[in-house]
Order: sequence, then structure tokens, then C-alpha cells
Amino acid sequence: MTAMDLLLQARSGDEAATAKVLEENSGLIWAVVRRYFGKGVEADDLYQLGCLGFLKAVRGFDAAYGTQFSTYAVPKIAGEIRRYLRDNGAIKVGRSLREQSVSIYAARERLRTQLGREPALSELSQATGLSPEDIAAAELAAAPPDSLSQENADGLTLESTLASPVTEEHMLERIALRLAIDRLPDQERQTILLRFYKGLTQQQCARILGVSQVQVSRLEKRAIDKLRRDME
Repeated sequence: MTAMDLLLQARSGDEAATAKVLEENSGLIWAVVRRYFGKGVEADDLYQLGCLGFLKAVRGFDAAYGTQFSTYAVPKIAGEIRRYLRDNGAIKVGRSLREQSVSIYAARERLRTQLGREPALSELSQATGLSPEDIAAAELAAAPPDSLSQENADGLTLESTLASPVTEEHMLERIALRLAIDRLPDQERQTILLRFYKGLTQQQCARILGVSQVQVSRLEKRAIDKLRRDME
């Protein structure tokens, strides 16, 4: 069987062929992964992200492109890693949370393709085997510090809402804020995650959480009041 035959079988969804093509191209994946060492994410996690990009390349490659598969695959592998580092931030968190974050990221990408939309927390929970609370905790832990000063859909930031501007010199305050968020009740924590870390509107949050927009507004107000008291 030629390399192209194996590639076509993998592209059609053959699991054995997919495992084989991954094995045969592990050197290529590692060659790309090594470029991103020292970014705060462990090598094994980077490799898993590289594999995800490689599999996207397998699904999207067409011999009619007139280029070698490896030439097509390299930017896909690198792009997946760069996107993860950009979206999640290269910060050091516990290994279990890192592993969960990579698993959630891969599941979200897969579901986006399958569903044609952003998956709900319940769908991510089913796909990963993690509870919605675990998903929220992993994404909060992996969120870059800059997300605290990122505007949400209403043009607000969590820092400005709490009236507590945080600069790079106040990293301890950011850590304290993360810990305070982690202590919130489940729905309140998820509301803060979706509103201020994902930048969603209250209406979008309501659809994901399965509650009304009025309830989201109340959850958000309660959570911010508790965070403000915690940060005093």
C-alpha cells in the first residue's frame, strides 16, 4: 500500500489507517512541536495539539492541490498549536488541568465541525466525560491573564466591573481573583466564564446555560457582588 493509499483510507475514517499514518508521521509532528518548546505548555501536550492539527490536515488534503502532503500538513500542525497558545495562554497550571484543557479544546473543535456551531457546555461535558464544573475550572485556569482586561460583548471587562484595575505588577491580585472565581457556586462561576472570558452576551449565556436572560443577569450580579467582597 502506498503512502497516498494509506492517507486516503485515513481520510475516509479508517481508524487503523489513521493510527498508522499518525505513527509514520510522528517525526514530522515532533519537528513542528519543537518550535514551541518553552512556551509554558509541556511537550506531550504540544504533541497532542500537533496530532489534532495533523488529523485536520488529513481530512482536508486533496492531491489535486499539487503539493506534497507534508507541505500541506506543517502549517496545519503549527496553526493548531499557535491557536491554542493564543486562545488559552501559555501559563503554567497543574498538569491535570492542562490535560483537561487540551481535551476540552479538541472536543470543542470536533463538535464545532460536526454541529456547525459553538457547542453547549452540556455537549462538551458529554464529549469529554468531564462535568460542566470541571470544564469551567479548566478553562478558567488556562485563561490568559489578559482575559481579565478583555472586553465582553457589552464592552465591559471584569476588572472594570469590579472597579479594580490590574496591571502586570499586580499578578498576585489576578491570582486572588481567579481563586475567588473558583469559590463561586457553579452557575455563577459559569456565568462569569462565559460573560467575561468568552465574551458572550447575556442572551447567548442564557441559551448555553438553559436559563432565561433575566436569570443570567441575576447570576452575574450576584457573582460580581461576591467577587467584589472577596477582593476588598
